[in-house]
Amino acid sequence: MLSIDPIDHKPGHAYVSHESVHVTVNKVGPFSNPHETYRYYSLPFCSAAPSTFDGQDGSEDGVIVGGKKHRQGLGGNLAGDRKETSPYDITFGDQVPWRQLCQTTLTPEDVAAFKEAVHNDYYFEFYVEDLPMWGYVGEISGEDLVLGEIEGSRTYLFPHLHFKLGVNGENIVSASIYTQSHRKVDITDPTGSIDVTFSYSVEWINEANLSYGNRMSRYVDSAFLPDSLEIHWLSIINSFVLVLLLTTFLSVILIRILKKDFSKYMDLDEEIGGEEEETGWKLIHGDVFRFPHHKMIFSAAQGSGAQLACACFILLVSALVGIQMGGTQWVNNIILTSLLFPAPLTGIFAWVNSVAIAHKSTAALPFGTILIVLSLFVFVSFPLTIVGGILGRNLAKDFNAPTRTKKLPREIPSQGPWYNSALVQTLFAGFLPFSAIYIELHYIFASVWGHKIYTLFGILFLALAMLTVVTSFITISLIYFQLAREDHRWWWRSFFNGGSTGIFIYAYSFFYYHQKSAMGGLLQGSFFFGYMAIVSFASSLILGYIGWAGTCVFVKYIYGRVKCD
Repeated sequence: MLSIDPIDHKPGHAYVSHESVHVTVNKVGPFSNPHETYRYYSLPFCSAAPSTFDGQDGSEDGVIVGGKKHRQGLGGNLAGDRKETSPYDITFGDQVPWRQLCQTTLTPEDVAAFKEAVHNDYYFEFYVEDLPMWGYVGEISGEDLVLGEIEGSRTYLFPHLHFKLGVNGENIVSASIYTQSHRKVDITDPTGSIDVTFSYSVEWINEANLSYGNRMSRYVDSAFLPDSLEIHWLSIINSFVLVLLLTTFLSVILIRILKKDFSKYMDLDEEIGGEEEETGWKLIHGDVFRFPHHKMIFSAAQGSGAQLACACFILLVSALVGIQMGGTQWVNNIILTSLLFPAPLTGIFAWVNSVAIAHKSTAALPFGTILIVLSLFVFVSFPLTIVGGILGRNLAKDFNAPTRTKKLPREIPSQGPWYNSALVQTLFAGFLPFSAIYIELHYIFASVWGHKIYTLFGILFLALAMLTVVTSFITISLIYFQLAREDHRWWWRSFFNGGSTGIFIYAYSFFYYHQKSAMGGLLQGSFFFGYMAIVSFASSLILGYIGWAGTCVFVKYIYGRVKCD
């Protein structure tokens, strides 16, 4: 089992011969539930003996007593890390064939705890020089791959760990842990006490071809991590070609129809008297730019979508849209924009964190970390939203619709067949963009909700580009046919059409959880479905904004090309 941390091109700590190398323990948990993690010492392993060191492994200048928690940053706390010192005594370059760590008598309660951990495929995580290492707590022999544990199977604990550390000059560039099955201890019977000797060995190897900055290269091929992200190039290419053909086909049809419409309407304008009755989308030119109901919510949704899509403080959109629509409650609009996404996020986080606290999991954020995140919102995000809203209000210009809006809204005719209904078209609008990304979505899920590092960023960029283009095209096409049916209510419809992909993403998460993963339990289920609800909601806001923005440009364009009274 091999593990390397993310790329860091700065040189690491320069060791000298026989210098102490500190091993940090982090957490344990079921392998199939990546977010269900607990403190390493929640299991009765050998505890750290009191010692001090000079601040390596996460401490900059403080003295840390053995067995105490390490100081770590916000990122570590958010990731559920709870690093603590360990009793392993390793010195740079010194081979250790075998060394006793501690000798202890496991009580029946300790044996039961270890047995339950082994039956749940618990793994542990260590760090050496910021390099993560993983290993299993134990194993079950005589277990059937299909039926699971069968009668006569035995449960074993791994009390011996073999460290394999690679060096390049004076730097540690690789770290691995191996468990040795010939030194395992039988813990099948949890009713009695068991004497166990925990031990370890250390092997140093020369890694002259592996530089400190390229430690990540071996991590991707780790034998411990499941090799489940092999690229299915044929499937990805098929998906891309299918979406490209559908988009091209739809675009060609739409362009031909528009050319025909423009030619027809221009010929009507040139006829003397213009007595022929107008039909189609031109007929509703006096209503198509009528602003929608619930303008404040609509503009707030656009602002939140733009903010998330750009991943920066582009906070003018909501205020601009709101003011252009004649909105006057701009203060309420700013507040709604700033809370539209954080409010549900806070609610789901409160539930998930409460479940983690009840399970005593390291995934529960400490109170100090919660205060830091809350302070970032109160003192950074929210004030910047206010500033962006004020700037948007002062810089807002008129909407500049190409046609005048009538005082009374036009009556909307019957929509005809069932497939013209808003629900059917909204679901259809979400299905095609989802089909462009669902293959890549599987790989992303396996990385975020698994143990594999995602490295396919080029394909991810291609998938996101397809998603953006397809969302715009399908939304524009459906809105055009809606306008052709003389239905001018396109504002909210364009947002819902674009954002409906989020519904399919959340639906896919149920399929992935039950069919493609081994996750289970209240804690992991709360994390998965809670945060996937937030991701799906964010996707709906982002794609809803993309759908509306593209449709708005399109509608302005087509009505600006024809002459309307």
